[in-house]
Amino acid sequence: MNRFRNVTKKIGSLEFAVLSPTEIRKMSATKVITADTYDDDGFPITMGLMDPRLSVIEPGLRCKTCGLKVGKDKCPGHFGHIDLAMPVIHVGFVKTIRNCLRATCRNCGRLLLTDKQIEEFSKMMEKHRSEGRDLSYILKNILNECKKVEKCPRCGREVGKIDLDKPTTFRENGKKLTPSEIREWLEKIPDEDLPFLDINRKAARPEWMVLTVLPVPPVTVRPSVTLESGERSEDDLTHKLVDVIRINQRLQENRDAGAPQLIVEDLWELLQYHVTTYLDNQTSGIPPARHRSGRPLKTLAQRLKGKEGRFRSNLSGKRVNFSARTVISPDPNLSINEIGVPIEIARELTVPVRVTPHNIEWCKKLVRQTAEVSSQEDTEEYKPCVNYVKRIRDGMEQRIKVTEKNAEEVAERLEVGSIIERQLMDGDIALFNRQPSLHRMSMMAHRVRVVPYKTFRFNLAVCPPYNADYDGDEMNLHLLQGEEAKAEAEILMKVQENILSPRFGGIIIGGIHDRISGCFLLTYKNKKFSKDDAAYILSCIGYKGKFPETHTENGKEYVYGRDIFSVLLPKDLSIEYKAKACFNCEKCTAPDCPHNAYVIIKKGRLIQGIIDENSIGAFKGKIIDRIIREHGTDAGREFIDNVTKLSIAVVTRYGFTTSIDDEDIPEEAKKQIEEGLKKAEKKINDLILAYENNELESLPGRSLEETLEMEIMRVTGRTRDMAGEIASRHLGLDNSAVIMAKSGARGSMLNLSQMSGCVGQQAVRGERIHRGYQHRTLPHFKKGDLGASAKGFVASSYKSGLTPTEYFFHSMGGREGLVDTAVRTSRSGYMQRRLVNALEDVKVENDGTVRHVGGEIIQFIYGEDGIDPARSINGEAVDIDRIIAEVKEMR
Repeated sequence: MNRFRNVTKKIGSLEFAVLSPTEIRKMSATKVITADTYDDDGFPITMGLMDPRLSVIEPGLRCKTCGLKVGKDKCPGHFGHIDLAMPVIHVGFVKTIRNCLRATCRNCGRLLLTDKQIEEFSKMMEKHRSEGRDLSYILKNILNECKKVEKCPRCGREVGKIDLDKPTTFRENGKKLTPSEIREWLEKIPDEDLPFLDINRKAARPEWMVLTVLPVPPVTVRPSVTLESGERSEDDLTHKLVDVIRINQRLQENRDAGAPQLIVEDLWELLQYHVTTYLDNQTSGIPPARHRSGRPLKTLAQRLKGKEGRFRSNLSGKRVNFSARTVISPDPNLSINEIGVPIEIARELTVPVRVTPHNIEWCKKLVRQTAEVSSQEDTEEYKPCVNYVKRIRDGMEQRIKVTEKNAEEVAERLEVGSIIERQLMDGDIALFNRQPSLHRMSMMAHRVRVVPYKTFRFNLAVCPPYNADYDGDEMNLHLLQGEEAKAEAEILMKVQENILSPRFGGIIIGGIHDRISGCFLLTYKNKKFSKDDAAYILSCIGYKGKFPETHTENGKEYVYGRDIFSVLLPKDLSIEYKAKACFNCEKCTAPDCPHNAYVIIKKGRLIQGIIDENSIGAFKGKIIDRIIREHGTDAGREFIDNVTKLSIAVVTRYGFTTSIDDEDIPEEAKKQIEEGLKKAEKKINDLILAYENNELESLPGRSLEETLEMEIMRVTGRTRDMAGEIASRHLGLDNSAVIMAKSGARGSMLNLSQMSGCVGQQAVRGERIHRGYQHRTLPHFKKGDLGASAKGFVASSYKSGLTPTEYFFHSMGGREGLVDTAVRTSRSGYMQRRLVNALEDVKVENDGTVRHVGGEIIQFIYGEDGIDPARSINGEAVDIDRIIAEVKEMR
């Protein structure tokens, strides 16, 4: 048996065939001749669209074809058929029909090629088949050769020009061809010519693509629903079939009565329209069929394709039980591994527990609790109960709903082997997910904490992997039912196991916003805290160890902020790095940094430096990264939880706020910026003058116009930087907005310089704004003006306010950003979907090779280096700097 264990099942090929009119009639249970569905008594009409021979949907009725009812052994449904009065084109085969008409003779039906050409193409196709190659290139060539022919090589008839007026009208030399004429033409094509038209002679005949009989799907495919008012509402397919039958009847009556050709042709066109929209109601070139309400009908093609179609909505993904969805809100008091679940949800979702001799008393207690809790209000303490009890009796599963009245009785009769479905409790493991799920960390496992009110709550540090914010985002909770699933989630999916990203091996969960500001305030300028304040801050993290070293000044005891932070660090941690607040001096004097922006931690003690984004931030936190690599994910989780509590205690105690006043700069600075702007304007005017006098030297590979634009862009860029430098020189590190930007908590110095200095050049597609009116961007400027302000340079700051023309330019630049984001989101979403579908059957085998599901080797070693990105150090296989530092320390 072992020899066959690794043999994979592989589909050799798939073949699609076209149903012939004979097959449609053979598989049909009844001919459908009337558009009426039910009689006055509410019974289905014989030979109508709801004929009992097509299946039944009413309980109690039996199908007249197979004798089965609705229910367990339910009738699968049977097709019917409508005989069409006149043939109509099948909209799905229009291109194939067009190719057949273009490649064959109308008179004799033969391929428009000589015997010699047919022989050559036949040999080429045989060769390609034997090599397993695609035939589409040869078939394209055959069609192109046929298009060149003017007279049929067999019968000598002149070849007409075939045009297609979308969706289904064919013309020969401008004269319209009726579906009947087309069908006659296609019938003449002999079987031996079909392979050259890309048609398998065993699977289809071209004339079958012109419909003479229409299959009617079973009632089970298009069930009707009964509304509250008692009226029946029919399915969209039934609506469409009613239209087809009615027009078909009218066409038959008019044709048989010898009505004028014009009327028959109009009805024939109408029948074609109804059959086309029945097959695909989004056919371009014709208006969609609509419901009375104005809603377009969902017909056959719409049921299958797209996001809401059968494949993507019902087969690839489905709605599931044991899941909940609500809005999310923040709770810094929860651990990163926890999730706050509202009581309302906790009462509805259940976890199965098998009753054993060890837990039977506890299970009985939970069942009895149901009686107490049903009268309890949500404001009182939450007590979990039991919603259902399942037990096996005589091989049959019984499911009893536990209520206030029967709780005591059910508890008494509870026996070993039964299963109780208990409500959510603190500590249950559940999966939490935010759409769109773009990477592994979009779905992680959390431990439940039942909380009041109506939102899911979780720690703010977990926002980056979910890409969540609290502006109304909704998230999904999936409660795990099996023990194996719970164990897998605990080991592989818990938040702490996903702190290191599998994309680049760095941390993705860490401090954000006020955590970073709080730690910055704690450690900036070696801040001193009174002993009382230090005790309060440490009590917030539940610290029970030795109190940090105290110092005395003016008779008062104080503690350094860096010593308070040090209580969170492992005792063996030693690390050195630059802080985010580094000023990037021309000559770095680290470790003796005058700005205290070089962090040194030795043996678990912060010796110097500022704790900011580079220490504890998501994506950059070096301390978190080192703790996880050396002490494991539990230590990492504990550190992140404690940093959250510590930093929030600091900002709560000392206050941290920002306002528009933080962007105020003194008059002197404003004058300096104004002078800089004047100099830039003069420089731009000089460049324009040089360009107009042909004195400007063009850059290599650039025209004069491009050179001028690049030089002006360079000047405007430098001007904005100059304004930013002047502004930031006057906004010191005592300014809250600057603290946020410098520490990496939020925003950047560029934001601040635009608020207080100068917004800068607005660009569309990377160039200055040049579109608008003829020879100028706005009517406010002279024609041909190339100056800074006429081409989108915004000299004002946000604080001072923009002039009307600057505001227009700013809107143009901003609009580009918004449109670009919207377009990129949809494009990247679809690209991701295609990539996932392409890679879903590729995996790493035990021997280290990357293989396709069919056993085909894609890589001999994963990633060509065998390195797991999640275990790498920011993408590198080995952390050389750390090894050198450790060796130095040992010496």
